[in-house]
Amino acid sequence: MKLQSQLNIAFTTLLVVIMSVAAFTIYSLILNLLIHNEQAQLEKNGRIITSMINESPSLNMQQLSGLLEDLKLQGIFYYRSGGSEDMIITNLPREVAENWVNNYDLSKNEQPLWKAGNNRYVVSRMSFSPRYPAWELILVTPINDLQAVQRNFIRTLLVVFAIGILVAVLLSYYLTNRLVTPLTRLKDQVKKIEKRQFHEIQSVNASGEIKEVEESVMEMAQELERYIHSQRQFFQNASHELKTPLMTIQGYAEGIRDGIFEREESERGLDVMVAEIGRLKKIINEMILLAKLDSEENIYQEENIKAAELVTLTVERAIPLANEKNVKLETARVEDAVLTADKEKLLQATMNIVANAIRHADSVVTISVEKAENVIIRIADDGPGVPKDLMPQLFHRFVKGEGGETGLGLAISRAIIERSGGRITVGTSKSGGALFSIYL
Repeated sequence: MKLQSQLNIAFTTLLVVIMSVAAFTIYSLILNLLIHNEQAQLEKNGRIITSMINESPSLNMQQLSGLLEDLKLQGIFYYRSGGSEDMIITNLPREVAENWVNNYDLSKNEQPLWKAGNNRYVVSRMSFSPRYPAWELILVTPINDLQAVQRNFIRTLLVVFAIGILVAVLLSYYLTNRLVTPLTRLKDQVKKIEKRQFHEIQSVNASGEIKEVEESVMEMAQELERYIHSQRQFFQNASHELKTPLMTIQGYAEGIRDGIFEREESERGLDVMVAEIGRLKKIINEMILLAKLDSEENIYQEENIKAAELVTLTVERAIPLANEKNVKLETARVEDAVLTADKEKLLQATMNIVANAIRHADSVVTISVEKAENVIIRIADDGPGVPKDLMPQLFHRFVKGEGGETGLGLAISRAIIERSGGRITVGTSKSGGALFSIYL
């Protein structure tokens, strides 16, 4: 069942339950309200009648029954003599009036509902005092009349409820349609992502949480597109990087086998083959390391390491390469800071960056450590710098600048730094060379 139907059914069910409870409660209370209102009305009419009688110069009891009929009221005029001469004047059946007088306590002002057979009556009692203290007036109304009013009210209420439910359902359908339509369109965009139709993805007009989801989906699609593109590029570059040394090895091996290369050429060919095998082995090892960094959790063992110690170890390992390239290694400001990372992996990351800087530097490579909100390790050289068009892809796999080796060193550094909870950026140093900044 679709979400819109589920929401409409849930809302309609809730509305029907609430209105049913409200109707039942109103139905239960309305009769009591009608009874109290009727008692108040009878009391008001009774005061009018007693006022009329008290103001009359003479009291003609024979006209009392006609007075009730004229006013369209039902009641009893009761004369309390204290003996056997009690008088009852009524427009009700005589036996009913006598039964009430004999069985109910007429001395109380508040009276319960009186019964006559299967019928019940609302009662209001009052005295004629002070002029006629022995006389009492009792007015009654059949509760059936009130129940008829109650039924008419409930019928009207049910019609109003039905119209209200219909309007609410239509409004619910309209609102849920506005809510579900962006979700349906978003589902279509997700289907396009599933089919990798990234160029056909369109933005969805929505608001609130749905807009946030839509933005997350669009970001996911962009990231997935970049990932697929990088993976495709990775396989292309990987196949090229692996194919080149293999073709070299194959060429020399076939030449030596066929006798094309002899003596010195054969020795030189074997040296080239050994070098290419070493290069091939390095590429494969780095590819395996990248795969492990992406997939294996236990390959990364965190510990506390001082930033100064990390810089010292990096410099010690990089000095032979720096001497070979006739480049000076300098350590600028190194503030005291403690990092939480895999010591060997982070050392490998910084070593890769420093080695890259040494290969491209003219004369000097500088390493510094700053402590702000993050610990920032900066590695700068005075070489030609990184071309701006290469900067966005510099940390991708098999992306090499001029003079690069395998194209995996910086990708490995980024993977290690990101596993350490940090990030790495590249820019331009003060001397115009490359500036790598590691934020940990």
